Amino acid sequence: MKSFKLAAVGTTLVFSMLGMQAAHAQSAQKYPARDITMVVPFSAGGSTDIVGRIAGNALSKRLGVPVVIDNRGGAGGTIGTKAAAGMAPDGYTITVATTSTHVVGPLTNQSVGYKPLEDFEHIGMIAETPYVMVVSPKLNVKTVQDVINYAKKNPGKLNFGSAGQGSTTHLAGLMFMNKTGVEMEHIPYPGNAEATTAVMGDEVQVLFGSMPAVLSQIKAGSIKALAVGTVKRSAELPNVPTMQEAGVKDYRASLWLGLSAPKGTPKAAIDKLSATLNEAIAKDQEFVKQLASNGATATKMGPAEFKKLIASELDVYGKIVSSMK
Repeated sequence: MKSFKLAAVGTTLVFSMLGMQAAHAQSAQKYPARDITMVVPFSAGGSTDIVGRIAGNALSKRLGVPVVIDNRGGAGGTIGTKAAAGMAPDGYTITVATTSTHVVGPLTNQSVGYKPLEDFEHIGMIAETPYVMVVSPKLNVKTVQDVINYAKKNPGKLNFGSAGQGSTTHLAGLMFMNKTGVEMEHIPYPGNAEATTAVMGDEVQVLFGSMPAVLSQIKAGSIKALAVGTVKRSAELPNVPTMQEAGVKDYRASLWLGLSAPKGTPKAAIDKLSATLNEAIAKDQEFVKQLASNGATATKMGPAEFKKLIASELDVYGKIVSSMK
């Protein structure tokens, strides 16, 4: 009788363990089972926020759960990115990774509190967009050369804005000064939206803004675009020359935006998010169109390739930062 009871208990334990395993497998298959938080490390209304929300909507539509935007701006995106790195690696927190947050910020500020390659799992690219040199409507210039001439004749008169100390918009301005020999005072703002408002109001006269943040204001005539930082002209601004066409040799500045997650996030979740994002880029014409209308080109890239890009950019920008010290 005793042996029967022991056997029954043993059988119960076996079935219990099997049930737990089945439930775990079922739970894994159902990922995601609840809301996903997307940390956008810049303020609302800027380029990273715009692209992040467009991507979040596309992911939500395919995954069947809300993607909740959590804006955490400041310090060129490094404050929000540091916060994201420390969040639970459970597949339910992702962050928008950019040239600013994962390359320029860590290179220009050694105390950001995270390492771009070591502290994140990288999901994939969303899009790439050029930086645009725009000027205040009150600045009486028509070309890049006009700005150069004005700056040299009026030292100390020009300020350039950025989305924060150490952001790529900051570095784009430093690159311009380095290659042209002009001097401008740098005025950092919490994000692209604030920097764009500042150049519209003539608080600063020049901004090297990311396309999604400045495009609507360019089209409205609130600010004037003088050049784009990519090698080719933008389809959204076909009449605006590249910086190299405008006479600034070897100048190139673009912003890429992708998705990353805290280190240790399960590979199954990373793979699911990456596949979903790339499916949207390949099949969702509305998603691609929304990005394009904001000056961003949708770009497919998986986890390994995206991580390789970040490593390469750290090397390229690292040399630029070193040459400017």
